[in-house]
Amino acid sequence: MEHPASPDTSPEPRKAEQGTAAAGEALPARAFRLAVEQAALAISITDVNAHILYANQSFERVTGYPAEEVIGHSEALLSYKVTPKLVYETMWAQLMRQRSWNGLLVNRRKDGGRYLADLTITPVIDAAGRTTHYLGMHRDVTEVHRLERQVQNQKALIESVVDAAPVAIALLDEGERVILDNQEYKKLIGDLGREPAADMLAAVRANMGNRYDELRRDNKGFQGQEVRFDLPRHTRWFVCAGTWFEEQDTSADAFYEPARKPYLLLTMHEVSALKRQEEALRMNTLRALLAEQDRIQSLRETLSAAAYQLEGPFNMVAAAVSMLERRGEHAADPLIDGLAEALKSGQAALETLRACAPGGTAEAMQPLNLNALLHDVLRLFTQRMLVDGVVVEWQPTAELPAVLGRPAELATLFKHLLENALDAIHESRRSGREIHVRTALHADSVEIDIEDTGPGIPREWQLKVFEPFFTTRGGDSQHMGMGLAVAQDIVSRHGGVIAIDPEHAGGCRVCVQLPLMKEEK
Repeated sequence: MEHPASPDTSPEPRKAEQGTAAAGEALPARAFRLAVEQAALAISITDVNAHILYANQSFERVTGYPAEEVIGHSEALLSYKVTPKLVYETMWAQLMRQRSWNGLLVNRRKDGGRYLADLTITPVIDAAGRTTHYLGMHRDVTEVHRLERQVQNQKALIESVVDAAPVAIALLDEGERVILDNQEYKKLIGDLGREPAADMLAAVRANMGNRYDELRRDNKGFQGQEVRFDLPRHTRWFVCAGTWFEEQDTSADAFYEPARKPYLLLTMHEVSALKRQEEALRMNTLRALLAEQDRIQSLRETLSAAAYQLEGPFNMVAAAVSMLERRGEHAADPLIDGLAEALKSGQAALETLRACAPGGTAEAMQPLNLNALLHDVLRLFTQRMLVDGVVVEWQPTAELPAVLGRPAELATLFKHLLENALDAIHESRRSGREIHVRTALHADSVEIDIEDTGPGIPREWQLKVFEPFFTTRGGDSQHMGMGLAVAQDIVSRHGGVIAIDPEHAGGCRVCVQLPLMKEEK
């Protein structure tokens, strides 16, 4: 539709034509009109009062209004009431300064439907610097806005769900740096005083070995990996799961050459309450087991001590018979025969007594966490330590590999060592009443140190205390001197060593070293 202010008759296209002609290449004015008419954007030209002078074909497609219906009408024809007044005031303030304005308006189509218009208005300025027209270009961005809001809503929903999740969640980049986390994870940082993701993954790697790297390489996840944190005051357990995935690079460089970034979604579900319930059940089982072990050990010690005491008189009788036999020159002496018969009967009775001593129960070797076992045994002495006013300093190594051992025997070992430490502190009557229990990891072994502030053991006795029936306590003591002998026997059966630190002063320090499990080739 032709009209006085159409693009092919306005002064600006002629000016542009003259400019290009001056450059040596004339562009017909009709080309400008066709370009505007066929543009994909809805284009309109208004006078300075916003009355429409021209509208292209895309204007009708977007608004539903044919050009002949809007010519002479104000652009306000498209306005809808939900657009704030401040938006229009800002728009006109910008245009009055002869500056372009871009913004979003809620417009109304001819059929009454609403759409979101991304509108750009540019003042058309003549040679005298006056605004003669306004060029408006807009497009329908309703669907783009809907998709953007949908993505935002989904993102907000996902963040709300993740934040409300009762498990700690962290998203890690390929360098295993946390780039996104939830509230539970932040609480975990506050509780542990450090970033827990690295410790969790280190423990998972230790549990899974080469399998971890295989799953990472294949972008496969893992689940059900239990991680234990041995802290100075308490222990916490988590079950970890991880999922590797790749995200497409959103940069412009990757538009035609897609690139992917790997990420790990790590979830950490705390199961400390459940573990404590299991621990309580395990403690009851351990108490019953050690009580049975004590009963058997006590009976074994009693019978062994009785046999040991009887061996002395029998040895004297045997010596007497041997002397009488060497003196005799003729027929057998009735005294010799009587003593020999008594010796024979006594030795038979002694063997019967030894045979009555109960043997140890067969226990299978299995992978053990010595931190957990020591912690359980320490808990058995809680009441006694409170009564005696003994302070325990528990210093476990945070991540301790498994040791192959028999749980009941090792529990008995630590029980004997702790009982000795408590007895020594009780007898010393010193003001500082402390027990220090430490675990340390060496290249091929785990070391357990149990240190007390008792009177200590003289250097000349530090080997003899491991002999059966040797005790540093007085004759009225109820102890038979078998505790360290039993401890040494248990350590030896596990391929380890036990010794008293000769350089330690101010008490006694017993050091136990047990070999690590050998990896299968």
